[in-house]
Amino acid sequence: MDIPALTEEDTNRVIEMAWEDRTPFEAILAQFGLPEQAVIELMRRELKASSWRRWRARVQGRPTKHRAKSAVDDARFKSKAQRSITFNKIAKRP
Repeated sequence: MDIPALTEEDTNRVIEMAWEDRTPFEAILAQFGLPEQAVIELMRRELKASSWRRWRARVQGRPTKHRAKSAVDDARFKSKAQRSITFNKIAKRP
């Protein structure tokens, strides 16, 4: 398996994305080129043993970590108030 070299910043971001419940492994693959098995190996290498066990127990069997198993079509959240915030005149004051 050809795994790309990651900077420390990229490694930290992959770990952060792996901990997030709604971020599927496919998103990590698309952004960093790391398949699920490589993410698991990276987490095992970078985390403390107790954190690794906690993360593995949390992720194992979680449908939201796999896009094909997830019932969520679009995991992004958009508030109903977002449009009014986006066109907020106060933000455009000089």
